Amino acid sequence: MTTPSMPLRLFNSLGRRVEDFTPATDGAGNPDNVVRLYSCGPTVYSFAHIGNLRAYTFADTLRRALLWKGRQVEHVINITDVGHAVAEAELGEDKLEVAAARERRSVEEIAAMYTEAFFADLAALNILPAHHYPRATQYVEQMIAFAERLVERGFTYEIESGLYFDTSKDPTYGQLGLIDVSGQLEGARVEEVPGRRAKTDFALWRAEAPGQLRAMRWDSPWGWGAPGWHLECSVMSMLLLGEHFDIHTGGVDHRQLHHVNEIAQSEAYLGDGQPWVRFWLHNEFLQLGSAKISKSAGHILTVSDLAKQGYQPLAYRLFLLGGHYRAQLEFTMAGLDSAQSALRRLARRTASLGELPVVTTADEARAAAGDDAAAVAVIDQIDEAISADLNTPRVLALLQESLRDQALSEQGQRAVVAACAAVLGLPFGALDVNQAADLSAVDEGAVEQLVADREAARAARDWARADALRAELAELGVQVTDTADGPTWTRTS
Repeated sequence: MTTPSMPLRLFNSLGRRVEDFTPATDGAGNPDNVVRLYSCGPTVYSFAHIGNLRAYTFADTLRRALLWKGRQVEHVINITDVGHAVAEAELGEDKLEVAAARERRSVEEIAAMYTEAFFADLAALNILPAHHYPRATQYVEQMIAFAERLVERGFTYEIESGLYFDTSKDPTYGQLGLIDVSGQLEGARVEEVPGRRAKTDFALWRAEAPGQLRAMRWDSPWGWGAPGWHLECSVMSMLLLGEHFDIHTGGVDHRQLHHVNEIAQSEAYLGDGQPWVRFWLHNEFLQLGSAKISKSAGHILTVSDLAKQGYQPLAYRLFLLGGHYRAQLEFTMAGLDSAQSALRRLARRTASLGELPVVTTADEARAAAGDDAAAVAVIDQIDEAISADLNTPRVLALLQESLRDQALSEQGQRAVVAACAAVLGLPFGALDVNQAADLSAVDEGAVEQLVADREAARAARDWARADALRAELAELGVQVTDTADGPTWTRTS
């Protein structure tokens, strides 16, 4: 008998609560059972750093969870190759133009080079390719038409620097970010824009200043210039996924500005009184020391950099999956060493099981377990974990426990490993153990760091991560004992 799959529950930033997920047009209105998913893509003026790539690893995990639930997914990741001003400002130079001048290339060459580098990073991290990668420069005509409709509906005004969205016309402006509009972004948006009515108002069209000639420019009813950064995501997502779609993802930094403005202009454009997108999901920052990893802060570390130092890109994916997507994650080399060691051990152990069944859904995984009731019970726990807002640390803990569980048959273990591969995006059974440096002899400093990370997780009541770290330490041959004076550890092998 097939075990009923648990409902997928996701933390919706719109309302800040965990909700059961169903597509907006489920049932008869959506006969193909398709979930329509949009993820804010990169601005291709530089290499993506490892903090940027957390957003796409998270979106990929979400997509795999939807597939696990038997859904089909249509996924769009945009490529921003125009419109994104330096420092997210309304005035000033475009990031692509600045990069082109710095590197003495054309903006087209800059965009092509960094787009290809981004695709290479996605492939290295085993991130499923999106169905569409629209380039902003290919949709400028449609962006102009979108802005013209906003003009007709009375949501805009024109000043010397371009066409602006009048946020005073939107009574729900800022709802996603829980923003007090009266003081919104006074600190972040310090630039003075002559003629702008409110600091919350944002550019739909960025007109050339007198005497300026942009490298990227188009004619429009508001003069020569370029579209605003926020405008392009609304236009491309609607054209490819429909006027209303199911899920919009991005980094938590977009929750207070970019996504707030997308919602405002999209709902003004549609004018149907319905939420434009029902589910908004955001991943937290990756921290390096006490600061988030960002290009503006100068904290640049790429997947390529890690590979040059001998790390498997999939070790970085494993590192990310060891933390919940909504929790800030501290990046340390000791943590990455631990992830690389864990990846090597998992590669060896899963390779010893032989060929794994190919599964995508929960039902397929249960069927692959055959008559092994213990394995089906573990798969049910995996289903429960991934259904609880993508609890990947718990899935990793279950994987490690199952590989040591003598009660499981080999067929059952293969089914469990295949289930974990399906939801985690780690190709167990196909991992090349020789690609990862042998870091199995973890030094005491790395062990101490793992023990400290586990203690921090316990203090934060993040029991799933604490369990995953304990299991990871056990795989290293380290036993942790909790005492009144704090944790102690000893080697068991």
